Order: sequence, then structure tokens, then C-alpha cells
Amino acid sequence: MKAIRFAGAGRPLSLETVPDPEPGPGWVVVDIEAAGLCHSDLHIMSGMDLGDLTVKSPVTLGHEGAGVISSVGEGVGDFAVGDRVGIALVTHPVEEARFAPGVGHDGAFAERELAHVSTLVRIPDGVTFAEAAVATDSVATAYHAVRAAGSVRQGATVGVVGLGGLGLNGVRIAKLLGATVYGVDINPAAHGPAFEAGATACFQDTRELVAERPDVIVDFVGAATTTGPAVESVRPGGRVVLVGLGAAVASIPVASLVMRNVQLIGSLGASKEELREVYELIARGALKPAVQEVPFAELPAAMDRLARGEVRGRLYTRPRADLRVGAGTV
Repeated sequence: MKAIRFAGAGRPLSLETVPDPEPGPGWVVVDIEAAGLCHSDLHIMSGMDLGDLTVKSPVTLGHEGAGVISSVGEGVGDFAVGDRVGIALVTHPVEEARFAPGVGHDGAFAERELAHVSTLVRIPDGVTFAEAAVATDSVATAYHAVRAAGSVRQGATVGVVGLGGLGLNGVRIAKLLGATVYGVDINPAAHGPAFEAGATACFQDTRELVAERPDVIVDFVGAATTTGPAVESVRPGGRVVLVGLGAAVASIPVASLVMRNVQLIGSLGASKEELREVYELIARGALKPAVQEVPFAELPAAMDRLARGEVRGRLYTRPRADLRVGAGTV
């Protein structure tokens, strides 16, 4: 089968032919119908320290995958060949991250992927493979950051910093929860989609949020120009949820954090149950991830576009498109 392989930090991705996977006990093989491209893949490719998450190499990247089960291993009773599934990037509880695709084992940038049964979530009717794939991280991560880490509720005022794939989902999710939402992105071209997602107003500088006295600021950038200013701009007693990994080190105004009783919370990924909830929101039409397809062979070039900040919404690819497999709607 064909796969996009990563050989180590600083080395280019390459399209290779690798053996088909075989499922052991508790594992299944998923024919990948859609795989999302993520900034986290760029962090892996750069050699960024990801803490307790150990990335082996060489490895097939891709942690946003969805498709159809084509083979099951011994002891798998709840899923069967032919089931449409998303492969959850389970990080809550964090111990389950040992089955993270594209990190601890080969991921979704391939025609087929091994997946542990504990990571599988059925895709409801009305949810496309593309939506199901990007939802495993881009939507579920935003959902957890806003709803769980941010504790956003009806009537809250929320600032969302960074209006890319995750940020736009964050705006929409906060709006669905009944919040008044303000977007921040240095690129004014990102403001239009944020208004469409439900933002009341948009700014280019995080400090401009201070006049709105947000209860919660969710920082999907994580840069020197966003995290420290978010701590200074949230209301006294408010919270800043940090999702982005834009900088290895951030400067935090300690006096503002302590004297204004601000909570600073890191947020990684989501639980499997949260992915199920996200799928239901998509199935009902309450959430509609913005997705754009790129050909599988052009995936390395698409990652370069992502690194240059030229992408709005979420890119995905179909590793099996050239096989003309009619396994479902993409």
C-alpha cells in the first residue's frame, strides 16, 4: 500500500510503498477514506519536544483519520468489517494517548491504518468521512477547550485567538453554548469566516479584547504575542485556555496572573465521548467543519502551505481516491 512517511526531524516527507497492516488482538484495520492535515504534524516534523508523547520514526503521520473497517483482530466484538469509523485521538484520560495514531504508531496518511479498538467511534449517518476525520482533532480539540477546559456557559463572553481550523470551530462551539464571542487574528482575511461562525466582532491584536472583559480567552496560537496578552486581557477571575503550540516558551505576566486571580489552563485534545458528541452536532447540522481536499500525492506540498499560514479551515486528503473505492460519501 501507499503511505506518506516521516523519517526524522528536518527530513522531507516521502511517498513510499509499505506492507499492508495485519491486526493483532484488540486491533482493526481501517481503510482510510479521509485524513486531516494538522499543525501538530508540523510540530512533529520540526522535532518539537512534545513532552510525554514520544514520536517514533520512521512513521506514517496523520492523526485525523476516518474510514471503513476492513479486517478485525482476535477479541474485537463491538465492531465489524464494513463499519464506518473515526479514529479518536484520545487524550482524556491522558493515559489513553498511548494509542495515538501518527505518534505512537503509524497513522492515517496511508491507504490503510491499524487502529486500537478503544479509539474507534462510529460515524453517524449524515456525517461525511472528511468531516469525521477532521473532527477527531480540529473539532473535538476545540470542543474540549471551550466547553470543558473553558467551562463556557450560556451568557459568557469569550475571546477566541487564532481563527484557523481550530479557532473557527471554537467560535462556533462557543456560540452554540450561548456565549458572546469575539475573534482575534492578525490576518483580517480570517475575520469574515469568524463572523459567519458567530463572532460578534473581530480584532487583530489580543489586547483589543480587554474592553470586552471576556470571562474566557481560548488561545489557539500560543505565541509570545497572544498568551501573555491574553492573561492581561481576560477579566479579573477569568481563565485563559492555552491550546496552541506556536512558541516553545511564553512570557507570562506573573503579577497580572496572581493579583487578578486569573486561571491559566493547558488543553490537549479530547475524550472519546466528546468526539461522539461532536459527531452528533455535525449530524444535526449544528456544526459544519470547513474542509478542503488536497490530492494525496500533493500532501507534502500542502503541509508547506499549512506551515506558511496560507490555509483557512481544514485540509484533508483521500489516500484511497485513486483506488476508486466506493466505501461511502466523502
